[in-house]
Amino acid sequence: MKHIKLIILFVLITACKGQISETMEHQYTNALVNETSPYLLQHAHNPVNWNPWNDESLNKAKSENKLILISVGYAACHWCHVMEHESFEDSLVAQVMNKNFINIKVDREERPDVDQVYMNAVQLMTGRGGWPLNVIALPDGRPVWGGTYFKKEQWISALEQISKLYTDEPKKLREYADKLEQGIKSLDVVKVNTNEPIFEKQFIIDAVKNWSKQFDNNFGGMNRAPKFMMPNNYHFLLRFAHQYKDEQLQNYIKTTLTKMAYGGIFDQIGGGFSRYSVDEKWHVPHFEKMLYDNGQLVSLYSDAFLITKNQLYKDVVIETLKYIKQEMTTKEGAFYSSLDADSNTSEGELEEGAFYVWTKAELKTLLQADYELFSDYYNVNNYGYWEHDNYILIRKDDDVSIIEKHNLSETSLAEKIVRWKKVLIEARNKRDKPRLDDKTLTSWNAVMLKGYVDAYRVFGDENYLISAEKNANFIVNNQLREDGGLFHNYKNGKSSINGYLEDYATTIDAFLTLYENTLNEKWLKTARDLANYTFDHFYDKKSKMFFFTSNDDVALVSRSIEYRDNVIPASNSIMAKNLFKLSHYFDNEYFSQTATTMLNNVKPEMQDYPSGYSNWFDLMLNYSNPYYEVAVVGENAKQKIADLNKTYIPNKLIAGSTSENSLPLLENRFNPNNTLIYVCVNKACKLPVSEVNDAIKLIEQ
Repeated sequence: MKHIKLIILFVLITACKGQISETMEHQYTNALVNETSPYLLQHAHNPVNWNPWNDESLNKAKSENKLILISVGYAACHWCHVMEHESFEDSLVAQVMNKNFINIKVDREERPDVDQVYMNAVQLMTGRGGWPLNVIALPDGRPVWGGTYFKKEQWISALEQISKLYTDEPKKLREYADKLEQGIKSLDVVKVNTNEPIFEKQFIIDAVKNWSKQFDNNFGGMNRAPKFMMPNNYHFLLRFAHQYKDEQLQNYIKTTLTKMAYGGIFDQIGGGFSRYSVDEKWHVPHFEKMLYDNGQLVSLYSDAFLITKNQLYKDVVIETLKYIKQEMTTKEGAFYSSLDADSNTSEGELEEGAFYVWTKAELKTLLQADYELFSDYYNVNNYGYWEHDNYILIRKDDDVSIIEKHNLSETSLAEKIVRWKKVLIEARNKRDKPRLDDKTLTSWNAVMLKGYVDAYRVFGDENYLISAEKNANFIVNNQLREDGGLFHNYKNGKSSINGYLEDYATTIDAFLTLYENTLNEKWLKTARDLANYTFDHFYDKKSKMFFFTSNDDVALVSRSIEYRDNVIPASNSIMAKNLFKLSHYFDNEYFSQTATTMLNNVKPEMQDYPSGYSNWFDLMLNYSNPYYEVAVVGENAKQKIADLNKTYIPNKLIAGSTSENSLPLLENRFNPNNTLIYVCVNKACKLPVSEVNDAIKLIEQ
């Protein structure tokens, strides 16, 4: 991996109160200075005349008949910083850009709709994508050229060539834009599958068998590098292996989760996961920490603990949530977006991973007599070496092996690990911390909220539930509008940007999970209301799927339908699972039919690339296996549900009440003298039982 040191001016945006002019503080200032996105603000004093993505900027391109240069990135993106330093801070590059283009900077996390359109265009043009994403478009916004990271000389040359072509032969660019536009629009076209919806076990079994050819059975994950964690892939495979008692697949999942927890991709000192590993053994991470990764991984490791009772998995959850609480949580209970990959070294240079790595000399000074044991435990050796005398802590052996090798007691080793982490975290906190992207995104908050609820469900820690409810109330009080819609973004006390389908899908999912663990119907009914809103503003009657953007939003080159699962599951796959659940809660046939149709529409693509449809496969398991409605009614409903949750049962939903209730699953079932558990499948219920173990037997028989 290429690592570049660079010096970047640290921009302080302060209130000058009329005493110091902006021009005296900075040589250059552009229109981004009025934005709230940390990523956009990083570019507010480039010599490039950057504009935000808005109607004014787009109309300016049309009125001046200028090409648009659209550059997309995000605050934690290392190569975005590199290109900024090499090109966007260079006055000569800026001259070329300012003369020939209307330059627009986009935070991909604030505007995933814009990112999606132009990422699709670049992937069509080049066969690959990534960030920074740089695209040149006609004045009407249709793309004609693009790529990712460019060196300064390449960048200038490309800009000059495109600019000359637009001046000399604009017809060629318009013709190319026409063809590319059609290509973009065809990418996410979903046709209604008119075949009968048949979801069988063998279909899923065959897909997993095909998928397994790509597994790395030594280090887990896929048999390639770089390695992304893809939590939803492993959540589905965890469930599949458990339900079908596939021991080989169970061992693969355990290997994957254990090696990830042992790896440098997990912050062994401070907790929390980085975005991906550049190598096969999960050792060298791309050091940025994203909220959405950690939220999903908390859910995954919680369920993995429920099945395996592996203490390592519990430790991962505890340490990750401790990190989220300390570094990523606001006083309002909202969650920040990410921590940067880069931070300042002791020499003041901005360098990838500087905050997290160690030299042998540092460790020997800090740990003294314990250094040899520590270096064996965390591989301060060839196995853990990175570059420039730096080591990234990584485990290879389990605690039992270390205890036997060094003749230690279990208690002694545990005490040493606690002490090591305390010493190193104190030393590390004296370093310059990575920059924080302190905006709050509704969708990512909902993912983290669900992680907290899942951790509460498995471990019973009331503090996790308190954090979850605080965040849920933040979303309702700040991001939910009076018209029933959601905002996407929150920063400096202000909610902004009309919500995308991902905001609705993830929030509904989180609220349903919160209802199942609290029985507070506020969350269930809010989830239903949000689902109804998506039908009004996102539903495509032609494809029977949901658009990514609302019908209230200004049209882009293409109105896409996101249905392929990625690092975060597709908004349509989450939505389909939500509607499946909501149809059971409210006996809503329309919700049920929509979920079934959505899954059937995607089915023809699922076997060819199963890792891109893992959340859809998870939904398919609900159809191909019995799916249980568990209704718990009576004074002790909450306790019985807590006891029930100590067993891993993924093919169920829970409804409950401590009093009379009119919900379809609960109506006329309250008994003031006894708390009863009803286990139902397809609206057919078995005789109620009062003991949790008896209910579990009814499910597992």
